Amino acid sequence: MLTIAVPGGQTLLIAHLVLDYNGTIALDGRLIEGVAERLARLAPDLQIHILTADTHGTAARETEGLPCLLAVIPPNNQDLAKLDYIEHIGPQRVAAIGNGRNDCLMLERAVLSIAIVGEEGASGRALAAADLVSTDIAGALDLLLSPKRLQATLRN
Repeated sequence: MLTIAVPGGQTLLIAHLVLDYNGTIALDGRLIEGVAERLARLAPDLQIHILTADTHGTAARETEGLPCLLAVIPPNNQDLAKLDYIEHIGPQRVAAIGNGRNDCLMLERAVLSIAIVGEEGASGRALAAADLVSTDIAGALDLLLSPKRLQATLRN
């Protein structure tokens, strides 16, 4: 579990990291360089979940051997599927990272949320729903690996 004491705010107790796949940790169905290594470093402290509609049919192969749970969601009502997923594991202990319109409800509900503006771009709604915005997934995962960065950005 990660404990992040936010000056002037609440102390976040994060047990789960929920990640969107395409556009967030993968581009065109392929895992982005540096993601696997960062997830391996986070795994001792967080249960990692990857949610995907698996548009390219590559998610299982690309995440094989990673310390994570992979969940394939249905092609319709993906925003609700992602929200239901984090509701089931407890949003008060979830850090969520995504970039798409189908990530908005998940980002709004998680105790900590990060929107990614990567090569695929980002939904304006996802940006508005997130606590933080990062220019790439490496930077977002590094925030969790170096929580003092989060404290500095989230403090009041």
